[in-house]
Amino acid sequence: MMLLSILAVVGGLVALAWSSDVFVDGAAALSRRLGVSPFIVGMVVIGFGTSAPELCVSVSSGIGGYSELSLGNAYGSCIFNIAAILGCVALVKPIAVKPVAAFVGAPILTSIALLSAFFLRGGAISRPEAFILLGLFAVLMPAYCVIDQKYSDVPPPHMSAKGEDEEEIPFGKAVMKTVGGLVVLALSSHVLVKGSVYIATSIGVSQLVIGLTIVAIGTSLPELASAIAAARKNESDLVLGNIVGSNIFNTLAVVGTSASISPADNVSTLVATRDLAFTAALSASVFVFGLCRRKGSKQGFIGFWGGVALLATFAVYSFLLAKGR
Repeated sequence: MMLLSILAVVGGLVALAWSSDVFVDGAAALSRRLGVSPFIVGMVVIGFGTSAPELCVSVSSGIGGYSELSLGNAYGSCIFNIAAILGCVALVKPIAVKPVAAFVGAPILTSIALLSAFFLRGGAISRPEAFILLGLFAVLMPAYCVIDQKYSDVPPPHMSAKGEDEEEIPFGKAVMKTVGGLVVLALSSHVLVKGSVYIATSIGVSQLVIGLTIVAIGTSLPELASAIAAARKNESDLVLGNIVGSNIFNTLAVVGTSASISPADNVSTLVATRDLAFTAALSASVFVFGLCRRKGSKQGFIGFWGGVALLATFAVYSFLLAKGR
């Protein structure tokens, strides 16, 4: 069984690498074909799509009575998304931070984390509180998309972001690449997580730590793979849109759905005081990066040293996890 788990991890990584490239190609082409902001495509299509593993794992964990694994998966993914994914990508290439992402998206993410910490102050999320999270998701996502589209400069169809004519992928093929890549992303991440969890439980790691590390990182690998692929293709909006969309989806839709089916109880207070505190601080950092503008630019950016700072934060968080296990 251990050998099969190792093979699942290796095979899942290979499939992730291939499918993420196909997925980003399709999503970027789709945004141009529809005349929609790449940030929205990154947030809705890529962000929600790559969060499908978190939803599946958290809901099944909640139903099975593993509340800490369910919440650890959702919040651990949010921390990994900002600290590790944005950090890694920024080391390779600066990430543009649009004003809408910095001054609307970041405050929303920070507020959601603080609200979640308030709900979990007693070590539980009730069903009414879960419905509040789902209601916020239903209101905030459409509103955010409208705001972003209003203030975005979307290039005409068949034009690149630089305004130059380019060989465009046909609409049907763009849809097929987006959907097909997404399906393989979700399946490969599921296989990878299954193998990783078996290996972790075999060596006696706690449920909360598994959720915050192995499962959270594993279910976030689609975001990491698609973010790196998007950065290589100069699709900066897709990178940040992916992270913002994933984190909104994780903290509201994933936690809300899981807790509405099976209310979370007997949850460690560390989730509120440690994990959600890091989630809120990292979300607020996007606002700070939005203020770091190059001369003559209307957008902030996350450069090399910003990436180093994010990765250092993730290292500190990992240390505290290991210390508190």
